[in-house]
Amino acid sequence: MREFAEDPPVERRVGDLLAERAETVAVAETATGGLVGALLTSPPGASDFLDRVVVPYDYDALRATLAIPRETLDDHGAVSEPVTRDLARAARDTADATWGVATAGVAGPDGGTEAKPVGTGFVGVAYAAPWESGDSTARVSRYEFDGGRTAVRERLARRALRDLETAVSSRAD
Repeated sequence: MREFAEDPPVERRVGDLLAERAETVAVAETATGGLVGALLTSPPGASDFLDRVVVPYDYDALRATLAIPRETLDDHGAVSEPVTRDLARAARDTADATWGVATAGVAGPDGGTEAKPVGTGFVGVAYAAPWESGDSTARVSRYEFDGGRTAVRERLARRALRDLETAVSSRAD
């Protein structure tokens, strides 16, 4: 993942930001297969902010680990905005974390369609506001990445951390 040289790297920035705010994150990854979690745990101190990382890769695992509804999967497919939103919310809520982050995508080399070609990725970020405030949110962004399978997965993982960083920063008190 050298292509993304940042100083300090996004995983350190987002980790420091969460730790400073005493907030936590839980991650649900499909296409990235644990890369977001690996990035978050690479700097020391991840236990201060990282609750858990789940990698449910197929439909049965999505339903069993995070209770993603069968109807949502049937209607939209695993690589979709609605499923990614549900993944981010479920990661957040099952962990009782402040933030939930989710990735879904078509890393390739196969599996792309006209509507979702290889390189398509979704990132979901969900925030848990205080109870009864009505301020909890979940946002999903769609991206298109170039490159082979490894490059797509790495770019999607880093994009997820940048999206989380932006969301946490925008909630600064």
